Amino acid sequence: MRTKKQYLFIDFEFTMPERNVRMKDFFAEIIEVGIVAVMDDQVTEQFSSYVTPLKFPRLSERCKSFLHITQQQVDRGLTIYELIKKLAEFNKEHVDTTIVTWGNMDMKVLRQNCLMAGVPFPFNGAELDLSMEYKRFFGDQNQTGLWKAVQEYGKEGTGKHHRALDDALTTYNIFKLVEKDKRYLEKPKPTTIGDRIDFSKLLNEFA
Repeated sequence: MRTKKQYLFIDFEFTMPERNVRMKDFFAEIIEVGIVAVMDDQVTEQFSSYVTPLKFPRLSERCKSFLHITQQQVDRGLTIYELIKKLAEFNKEHVDTTIVTWGNMDMKVLRQNCLMAGVPFPFNGAELDLSMEYKRFFGDQNQTGLWKAVQEYGKEGTGKHHRALDDALTTYNIFKLVEKDKRYLEKPKPTTIGDRIDFSKLLNEFA
């Protein structure tokens, strides 16, 4: 039986402390999740939800302003426990799963949030930081921001930047563009008529 291949394009938005204010023991918590599940080049599920922070439930003004998010939205969101349960549902038997994010912060914060909540990390698949893949592929000196990367392709991001599902969809779109470029570069160049015919032999025959 052929093992199916699943890609999970994931984006989280996090809490932020006020600028220049030291909050004791502060760490980033997930407050919004966006997931695009893709199997055999087909989107099989899109999931989006706000998430209520466990340790620091009150959002900073900076966080609300930067993400255009309200306290009421996160108050009505999933608990971290409900989020982890939902994420674990994407692990499927006989399916080879790769989690794709733009940057390494999403999985770092998820691991830290799981540790804080005392729950196991929900994924068992491979992890791919697409921003590093993009950097290596184009030989860039520095990592490129998600929406700058998509604009470099002459495209526009999906929806609004810093909305989790929109950013997950934009990550998926860049992934498709990079994979297409990789396949293009791997193709051998078609031979020319000059490669196929030895013109010196041909001329000798007519000499």
